[in-house]
Amino acid sequence: MTAPVQHEGALPHQGAVPAHGEQRYWPEGFGVTPGGVLTVGGRPVTHWIREAGGTPLFLYDSALIARRIEQLRAALPDRVHLHYAIKANPMPDVVNFVAPLVDGLDIASAGELEIALASGMEPRHISFAGPAKRDSELLAAVLAGVVVNLESEGEMRRLARLAQEAGRPAFVAVRVNPDFELKGSGMRMGGGAKPFGVDAERVPAMLEELGALGLHFEGFHIFTGSQNLSAAALIEAQDKALALAAALARHAPRPPRFVNIGGGFGIPYAPADKPLDLEAVGVALSARLDRLEMEIVDSEIILELGRYIVGEAGVYLTQVIDRKVSHGEVFLLTDGGLHHQLAASGNFGQVIRRNYPVAVATRFASPGEETATVVGCLCTPLDRLAEKITVPKLEPGEVIGVFLAGAYGLTASPVRFLGHPEPAERLV
Repeated sequence: MTAPVQHEGALPHQGAVPAHGEQRYWPEGFGVTPGGVLTVGGRPVTHWIREAGGTPLFLYDSALIARRIEQLRAALPDRVHLHYAIKANPMPDVVNFVAPLVDGLDIASAGELEIALASGMEPRHISFAGPAKRDSELLAAVLAGVVVNLESEGEMRRLARLAQEAGRPAFVAVRVNPDFELKGSGMRMGGGAKPFGVDAERVPAMLEELGALGLHFEGFHIFTGSQNLSAAALIEAQDKALALAAALARHAPRPPRFVNIGGGFGIPYAPADKPLDLEAVGVALSARLDRLEMEIVDSEIILELGRYIVGEAGVYLTQVIDRKVSHGEVFLLTDGGLHHQLAASGNFGQVIRRNYPVAVATRFASPGEETATVVGCLCTPLDRLAEKITVPKLEPGEVIGVFLAGAYGLTASPVRFLGHPEPAERLV
């Protein structure tokens, strides 16, 4: 086997430069063999494809995940507790790897509860968020001893009844819908009318009832948005979240054990995107924690991150099955598609579709020769993994790599659409 050559910084801009000449971005940490094959986890992707029995295939690099957590630990204040939001990538191997490296896990379903408990994380460091929790899910959370982030007064009363019937304590936090949002977020989760959390002005009355119902109050969850690359916007939102938590804590039955100020840290998906200035966020947060309000001065401060931890560590590999020309335009048809990588197709919240970083994984060092559009195997024009990118002239059998596939990939996609087989996943 050819020995891989590891590169410092981003991979060279070869094999996937768009027709207009715009430079592409690849996450740091991947490599390429002297023969021009992309390496993940120090081995050529062809090795992993053979081991998995073919494509499509998701690869997640454990070393890159660990390095990102180390970067967070180095940049953030020591007293900040780091939680992993399982929804970003709930693959059990990934969760089991991440769990010992972080301080807690955040879940959003009974299925994710099972994965979190199996990882060995202590139940008191697992929090269960999400609207419309079923009674069965609430009861499972009570029996497991995890913290339930209450999304409404009705959910609070149902939980209290279920806990009383089970004769077990219920540990709860209040998810607050603040009167502000995280500016410039890919998805805004707070501010204005939202299905998430309890409007801030309703929380004081809810806290009074919560105490009367005998629920064990643990803290607040204030999540304002996601996928943000602006350090200034994140710093402002964190400051406001902590101030709001302190104001609401005056109405709580006991001081909050923790204040979860959400996450929202973004990763760059397009060449024009500038990576988040993590150091600036850490410096500002450290200064803010030095002047915490009395009501939350002893509370654990939690940052809840998912995409930022795992997103750049993943690559989706799909093989070219056919090549065709239609009205002068080249199409490369693959065995993958939006049923595995909905976000890369532009159908997971993008207002204007933008190509993810895409490369020819088996000919990474080859110069571009033509412009082609990479499409999947589904009977819909929405199934496009990359539009009009510059690639070597490819024939069936070559492998396309879609980067930034570590978060919101397989489980955020319509896997059963048209009955195609599921892809394999590997933590390497």
